[in-house]
Amino acid sequence: MADVDQGSVLPIETSPPALDGLNATDTNATDVVNATVAKFVATPEGTALAYGSLVFMALLPIFFGALRSVSCGKSKNSSDMPETITGRDAARFPIIASCTLFGLYLFFKVFSQEYINLLLSMYFFVLGILALSHTMSPFMNRIFPANVPIKQYQLLFTQGSGDTKEEIVNYEFDTKDMICLVISTVVGVWYVLQKHWIANNLFGLAFALNGVELLHLNNVSTGCILLGGLFVYDVFWVFGTNVMVTVAKSFEAPIKLVFPQDLLEQGLGASQFAMLGLGDIVIPGIFIALLLRFDVSLKKDTRTYFYTSFLAYIFGLGLTIWVMHTFKHAQPALLYLVPACIGFPVVVALLKGELTEMFRYEETSPEDPAVKEKTTDTTEAEKKDK
Repeated sequence: MADVDQGSVLPIETSPPALDGLNATDTNATDVVNATVAKFVATPEGTALAYGSLVFMALLPIFFGALRSVSCGKSKNSSDMPETITGRDAARFPIIASCTLFGLYLFFKVFSQEYINLLLSMYFFVLGILALSHTMSPFMNRIFPANVPIKQYQLLFTQGSGDTKEEIVNYEFDTKDMICLVISTVVGVWYVLQKHWIANNLFGLAFALNGVELLHLNNVSTGCILLGGLFVYDVFWVFGTNVMVTVAKSFEAPIKLVFPQDLLEQGLGASQFAMLGLGDIVIPGIFIALLLRFDVSLKKDTRTYFYTSFLAYIFGLGLTIWVMHTFKHAQPALLYLVPACIGFPVVVALLKGELTEMFRYEETSPEDPAVKEKTTDTTEAEKKDK
């Protein structure tokens, strides 16, 4: 179990206790402070429940996000179109992430933590509502009563006029989407007012699922560059400096999944959490989703590479928990997840003689000019046939 003063950085960690409302100059209050800051020792049952729940929650957005990533490019809504990550993007990402992390560190050192977190809360409030609404939409389509009338809406934002008019936002939605938006708003208000861990997890799962679904790596080489770069990033900022520790302790936003280790003793009001950062879900998740799309491109009934990488993720996350629990020190999860998620599929591809085919597999962005030109030619040919 990670010590209290080490726990906030991690991918998987124990949160520092809250000391709000205590006056340390009072004798009784001092006793309370001393009792509160004492290292929390979770029961074996509480530990197993917390880490088991985190692993289960991490697998949900990866599995369903990967499945949804196969068909999301066919959507007509611009908001549902995938964002393709190229090799250049992957190489720059660890640098951008490092600058962002260090920038937040400086902000928390210079400015009031309260005001920064207020701005972040409002920002993630809006993003969380949109992400959760998008996540709920397919489930709402299945359970929505067939006898209820459905009205269609369109949010269109353009630039220019006449022949120079250009669409900036073209979002189509209906009554079911409006209901999802209302439910998501209720969760958002709950999170802003209470910062409850269940509301945090609902937003966190939505962010992770949307990330796996909508962020597409264009090929396996790009995935290796991205994961390799973030492998170095994670190890450096966790073991090399206290920057990530400071930011993690100060940053209040649904960018992690949490589960209480004292749930069995305290119920829903529990306050001692094990945590898993969303980056440790989304980054391996988009690579696993890429391998699922590669499986689909092979036009075989099996999903060998998807299931191999999925099992590799479970192995890597389990190894992270075991090492942290054994050595009582916070661990960067990507240190174990990256070798597992890349190594296992590569070994399988070598054994099957498909390694070259795997690395030659290429995804093209729907916004690529070549794709647009090909689509236009196909459409014109279909019109001529008719």
